[in-house]
Amino acid sequence: MDISNKEARIKTEVRRLKKLFKELPKDTKTLFDGLIKRAAYMRITLEDYEEDLDKNGYVEPFVQSKDLKPYERERPVARLYNAMNKNYQSIIKQLKDALPPTSTTDVSEEIMRFVVRK
Repeated sequence: MDISNKEARIKTEVRRLKKLFKELPKDTKTLFDGLIKRAAYMRITLEDYEEDLDKNGYVEPFVQSKDLKPYERERPVARLYNAMNKNYQSIIKQLKDALPPTSTTDVSEEIMRFVVRK
């Protein structure tokens, strides 16, 4: 994974999210700036994890020792994906709840597009 490409994707996502919150008062936007940056980072990282999981699967053979038969176990990236996805959903909900009621529908639709995009 090219880190500069990931950074560019994160910046693009930050801009996209900030655009959704452009109508908020400046002090409120400043308050949510950190959450927006975290959400952008998490979304891009989740996309990378998804690509890895699609390519390599959720489980892998694992051997405790040479005397034991291998068994399938959850890959660490699957665990990371699940934990980060839960946290991402929480941050997005916080951001969505901060929007004026007229904007909430657009953000909710965007969230649903990401969640069911598979």
